[in-house]
Amino acid sequence: MTTLLWFRQDLRLADNPALVDAADHGPVLPVYVLDEEAGGWALGGASRWWLHGSLAALAKALGGLHLARGDARAIIPALAKKAGANRIVWNRCYEPAAIARDTALKEALAKDGFAVKSFNSALLFEPWEIETQSGGPFKVFTPFWNALKKRTPAGPLAAPDAIDLALLEGSDSLEDWALRPAAPDWAKGWSTLWTPGEAGAGDRLAAFLDEGLCGYGEGRDRPDRTHVSRLSPHLHFGEMSPRRIWYAVHQASDRDPALAADGWKFLSELAWREFAAHLLYHFPTLPQENWRTAFDAYPWHDDATGLEAWQRGRTGYPFVDAGMRELWQTGYMHNRVRMVAASFLIKHLRVHWREGEAWFWDTLVDADLANNAAGWQWVAGSGADASPYFRIFNPVSQGGKFDPDGAYVRRWCPELADLPDEHVHAPFEAPASVLEAAGIILGKTYPAPIVEHRNARAAALEGYEAVKAAKE
Repeated sequence: MTTLLWFRQDLRLADNPALVDAADHGPVLPVYVLDEEAGGWALGGASRWWLHGSLAALAKALGGLHLARGDARAIIPALAKKAGANRIVWNRCYEPAAIARDTALKEALAKDGFAVKSFNSALLFEPWEIETQSGGPFKVFTPFWNALKKRTPAGPLAAPDAIDLALLEGSDSLEDWALRPAAPDWAKGWSTLWTPGEAGAGDRLAAFLDEGLCGYGEGRDRPDRTHVSRLSPHLHFGEMSPRRIWYAVHQASDRDPALAADGWKFLSELAWREFAAHLLYHFPTLPQENWRTAFDAYPWHDDATGLEAWQRGRTGYPFVDAGMRELWQTGYMHNRVRMVAASFLIKHLRVHWREGEAWFWDTLVDADLANNAAGWQWVAGSGADASPYFRIFNPVSQGGKFDPDGAYVRRWCPELADLPDEHVHAPFEAPASVLEAAGIILGKTYPAPIVEHRNARAAALEGYEAVKAAKE
């Protein structure tokens, strides 16, 4: 009998337990449903671009993939009946809307006589498996990480040796979905930066282990260097499993013990991804509501002009602007710069963190509901294990510390290329003669700062007084 395999955020062949199970039971109908109504978080533009490439790669690797668009609760049972399938399998998703949809669908399918199974392929451990000693969810990362380190993830599964496909007529055309931008093509050139799909994920991991892991502990905070893996979009779309990464890093450290410290530091970042999923599972309102309810009292500032300047990389603070331009031009931003850019929006402009969350959701190729929400609330101070509210990153000093030669700023803000290193992160403090020699006219060739750091910091701290009062 045929098994319907419902692909979701698991677009790969290796270490795919649902695929292994389906292949073991006979013919397989592989299906992907573009369900844009699930939960109000329709894919952003950058994610849609990535999805096109990932689905094309998966279809090629499988030898075929049935595409359908609409409500999965109706499409999956209809396709199963059409194919004569008696079994339906999938790998679990952990977003609140996906959990509700899948639970209801599993119950309906069981009533209709289908055998239904789901598996974990996206996480090292299920969100309910890592618990505090009292049995509840962790709310602080370090003890979560310490608990996770004591456990051993299951080893990654090999891809099936053979898959007997049972394809149906009537599949949608991937091109007809129009996932890639056309008028204008704002993602032009991205195919030279990214290779969506399982093969691209494997190449990216191999390159990181060879070139980026050594020195990761220190270098990961330097956007002018190459000590980041850039595996996040591959992980989000399930083109590679975290278990494969976990074991690959340990194998690299076994071959070269000098890599052990860097390896564990990198794996702690993988564990932060797990922690974010853990938080979203246990606190499903995380993407919409302050995790710390006292932050409901914060007096946010309605600043459409400032928000647009931030989005366009026109704040007048080069480290922030470089990050926002990198994001727009590549669909990605270095993590250290993400924190500084997010802090600027929240604490310098006092714009609600949800505005930044929405922008990242639309523009990041690695946009992930759990990571995005947890990250923005961490910076705001309203989330679990959050950055203290009084930690307000100074974009000038952050730039000087993590981009000391200005290489990152000069790459993404080329109009500042001729400034001396000591002024590249604060052109507004440079003498007029230096600006003139570099061909810079503040307010024309490069924007003047839209806020003054000291005044913005004071205003943010004043706003936090309302939060402190709400706690009392």
